[in-house]
Amino acid sequence: MARAPLTVNIRLLAALLAGGTLAGCAYLPPLPERPREVFSTPIIPRGHAVPEEALAQVTPGVSTRQDVQAALGSPSHTSTFTDNSWYYISSASQLRPGRTLAIRNQQVVAVDFAENGTVRDVRRLGEQDMRSVDVVSRETPTPGNERTLLQALFGNIGRFGATPGGLSGSGGGTTAGVGVPTPGMMR
Repeated sequence: MARAPLTVNIRLLAALLAGGTLAGCAYLPPLPERPREVFSTPIIPRGHAVPEEALAQVTPGVSTRQDVQAALGSPSHTSTFTDNSWYYISSASQLRPGRTLAIRNQQVVAVDFAENGTVRDVRRLGEQDMRSVDVVSRETPTPGNERTLLQALFGNIGRFGATPGGLSGSGGGTTAGVGVPTPGMMR
């Protein structure tokens, strides 16, 4: 008794899919050399990362603004109302599967200056020192009517008609000269 061709084709398709899946594993490097996350996006460093060696050159009570700028470089941000605090902000970002940006390992080095221009305090702030900010999801109301997507796309259908003044071709004349009466219009 012969088998039905449909069951033979399904078994053949399953065998080909399993073989193709296993053949794809040959492209991966061997296990000790393989990175931890093979299919992840790269981690991108951002901002002004301050190494420990450079931070060790800044001494509170002794170093001046010029010394700090020579050792650490220009700050990423300064305090809002005075120039007594400099901030060096760095982070590592990575794209998540939904194409949203994930911030990893954000570090802030805060250098506070005294009134005489010397360093008062040097602090390294991490994610545990950050405040959580709740984002308000309200929207500002705008005047007018709320239109749906279909109303916006098809709302102008039927609004355009014959233009006033007989320019639509009725009356027997031509529309060669706008505002100039033609013989067909003088009745």
